[in-house]
Amino acid sequence: MTTLNRPGAPGGHVCGIDTAMEVIGGKWKVLILWALHEHPHRRFGELRRLLPGVTEKVLASHLREMESDGVVHRFSYDEVPPRVEYSLTEDGTRLNAALEPLAAWGRERRTA
Repeated sequence: MTTLNRPGAPGGHVCGIDTAMEVIGGKWKVLILWALHEHPHRRFGELRRLLPGVTEKVLASHLREMESDGVVHRFSYDEVPPRVEYSLTEDGTRLNAALEPLAAWGRERRTA
């Protein structure tokens, strides 16, 4: 039996799922990744409209975390009024590709 301990925890096997879940854990992060995959450069307001039910606070927090994790790139244009766009990094694109089989599984379940 494999145990899923946090990195650095004594005595257990550390698998990649725990690391992936740290990056995509939560209700909104996977949906944010998918929205950025479908359209490479999205503004905050666009993401908010695409994700009904997400609050501005949660969306901003998740985007900061995902930027810190290296899966989302934030680009701020030097304009007035300020304009910021979000896109996937190379790691974000690879992570999103890993989620495609999960999306296919969900589509199959929905139509079954």
